[in-house]
Amino acid sequence: MIDYEILRFIWWSLIVVLLVGFAITDGFTMGVLNLLHVIGKSNVERRIMINTVAPHWDGNQVWLLTAGGALFAAWPTVYATSFSGFYIAMVLVLAALFFRPVGFEYRAKIDNPKWRNAWDYGLLIGGFVPSLVFGVAFGNLLQGVPFEFNNINQSLYTGTFFGLLNPFALLCGIISLMMLTTQGATWLQMKTTEELHNNSRKIAQVTASVVLVAFILAGVWLYFKDGFVITSELDHNAQSIFTAKTVVVETGAWFKNFYEMPVLWVVPALVVIGSLMTIAASKANRSGLAFFSSSVMIIGVITTAAVSMFPFVMPSITHPNMSLTMWDSTASHTTLTVMLVVACIFVPTVLGYTIWSYIKMYGRLDASYLEENKSAY
Repeated sequence: MIDYEILRFIWWSLIVVLLVGFAITDGFTMGVLNLLHVIGKSNVERRIMINTVAPHWDGNQVWLLTAGGALFAAWPTVYATSFSGFYIAMVLVLAALFFRPVGFEYRAKIDNPKWRNAWDYGLLIGGFVPSLVFGVAFGNLLQGVPFEFNNINQSLYTGTFFGLLNPFALLCGIISLMMLTTQGATWLQMKTTEELHNNSRKIAQVTASVVLVAFILAGVWLYFKDGFVITSELDHNAQSIFTAKTVVVETGAWFKNFYEMPVLWVVPALVVIGSLMTIAASKANRSGLAFFSSSVMIIGVITTAAVSMFPFVMPSITHPNMSLTMWDSTASHTTLTVMLVVACIFVPTVLGYTIWSYIKMYGRLDASYLEENKSAY
């Protein structure tokens, strides 16, 4: 049987992988929807844009569902605490996501410009709101979330919704929004022709530049912000008791892992390399390389946040000793073992289905595709 400490680290890594998979795949769906009113100048162009993602969006969203299920199974305390603390934000995301299936299905039901434009704005909401809120959530995690536990270990969120919309969190929201919009723009480079193709190349260069500048700014800002450090010894094989540790708040603490293992600087370097390569590839009209580079950039952004916070998963700014870490907030050894077997079966299945669907839908779309496929969205 796998050691409990190793299992905990495996599940931390798996959840990071699932979040990366979601951001790379569903990220281009949200990115395309964010660009509907930016480069979609006519109904035909918007239909082409929608049809580039329509066959994939539901399969891509499986990554989000899988990540949520993994979070519930592996870190039940984190799941409960985060959903109570970010409840309004989560409801906003879910409400926004509702516009996607409805918008895709109903947009073409009535041949009326006002009807189509209304659903176009609904699809825009379905892309913009999650893109922004996911980044804002990570920004608040890096600063610490105001929560505590009562005497029966029930989590109590002591902050407000508007407290989540602080300057640093909004900067992280901009990084997320521009990162996923870049992913959508590079996807459109591969899937469209003529004016849409050229406009998506220009957009990718701008959004990737914003990601690079905002990421560096966030890093400098974070260096001067308070982070969290565990000062007591933890038994990584012990039963999960999330109050049996001592945590102190120190300025620049989120850089501690990078100082202790300098090789980890490769992770944020991926953001710089990925964004610069995206700009260069888009300018050189290398669509496939641009999409690959944008995906590398996404891997760098999410993994940088994960490595910075390790081993913290959800730190508490009001009661640091009650912070949740990967060592003391996981499910039981048996649960993690069973879920690992399940993950080894279904994660490759999801990945295989995703690759297969992309292969079957390979190729560029233009106005002739809409003429040949009357049932297209």
